[in-house]
Amino acid sequence: MESHRLQRVGNLLRNEISAMIARKEIKDPRVSTLVTVTHVTVSKDLSYAKVYISSVEGPDKLSDAVLGLNHAAGFIQGCLGKRIRLRTTPKLSFIEDHSIDEGFRVLQKIKESLT
Repeated sequence: MESHRLQRVGNLLRNEISAMIARKEIKDPRVSTLVTVTHVTVSKDLSYAKVYISSVEGPDKLSDAVLGLNHAAGFIQGCLGKRIRLRTTPKLSFIEDHSIDEGFRVLQKIKESLT
């Protein structure tokens, strides 16, 4: 189980990265404002963070967005370092999160089985 501090840092990173995407601070054309950060897991020593990304635009756009975000990871990490007071800013890696799509599929199957 994650410690309270790791959860707080993860939520702080999620909020800041989401705000950067919404404000279009990441200039990569592959990263649209329809991309969302679902959750962030931080390593125990706060040196690495996995950022899980989802998109309503479909799996192809999601893959492109993750590539764009990983390409801009250094820039994002630098911006976070200026905004968040941590001893070290975690090294970011962006990962596709298909859990929302899977949830929709499960709901569809449940609805189909009830009718």
